[in-house]
Amino acid sequence: MPTILGQNQYGKAENRVVKITRDGATHHIKDLNVSVSLSGDMDEVHYSGSNANVLPTDTTKNTVYAFAKEHGIESAEQFGIHLARHFVTSQEPIGTARIRIEEYAWERIEHSGKGAHSFVRKGQETRLTQITYDGESWEVVSGLKDLVVMNSTDSEFWGYVKDKYTTLPEAYDRVLATQVSARWRFNWSDDAQEMPDWEQSYEQVKKDMLQAFAETYSLSLQQTLYQMGARIIDSSGEIDEVRFSLPNKHHFLVDLEPFGLKNDNEVYFAADRPYGLIEATVLRDGCEAKIPVDVTNL
Repeated sequence: MPTILGQNQYGKAENRVVKITRDGATHHIKDLNVSVSLSGDMDEVHYSGSNANVLPTDTTKNTVYAFAKEHGIESAEQFGIHLARHFVTSQEPIGTARIRIEEYAWERIEHSGKGAHSFVRKGQETRLTQITYDGESWEVVSGLKDLVVMNSTDSEFWGYVKDKYTTLPEAYDRVLATQVSARWRFNWSDDAQEMPDWEQSYEQVKKDMLQAFAETYSLSLQQTLYQMGARIIDSSGEIDEVRFSLPNKHHFLVDLEPFGLKNDNEVYFAADRPYGLIEATVLRDGCEAKIPVDVTNL
């Protein structure tokens, strides 16, 4: 049976680059994990092994480090834009470049000594972005993962469907906890448009997300998810779509009656699995969903 080549891409994954900017005695750190993926006129390398159109993946790795020096790292998004534009415009066979970046945050250690060059790794979340460029239009999807949040009250869960397999008791005061994985898509797609302030936008999105989580009296994690997404869309005009994946980190009341003790919503067993998994997209009215349903592949 004859065969033909389908979608294909190649590149260098997980290039760790740390850029230290020295402003006198004050230093600034950007710590990134950059993955480059290129596609285009690559049929022949698959069919015959000809590398005539192949830019070595080692070269893409070197480009990441060179660009950290030549362009600096203003933000993960801006750095990805520089790389994507370079690969598409400098190599004729390459039609599309996709740059995925994880950013690891560092916090300055305040101390009484001289200089400002000591840091401790911040552990709240990992910042993400994916830049895709085809020579004409851009798609920027940013996000975060591993942001663990909890409300110790103001959450209920009752009134749900019950059948013969249902054993879960209704809860009128429960712990609500989740590990947020979120992606949001910017409506900036053309060089003629004014580019968003990537750093300011990220901080605003995170602020809105956390405030919505804290301020929503929750009757379901789905309701909380929607309020988080709606707050982001309403606050950030540069964002048209938000996709969440929220595992419900269950906290079950421990039965202390065998010990003659009353558990008045004080002692919980934190279960890591199995867990409920709540996922949904929140869109600006009139916009089309483009973020993949499975954000683990983004």
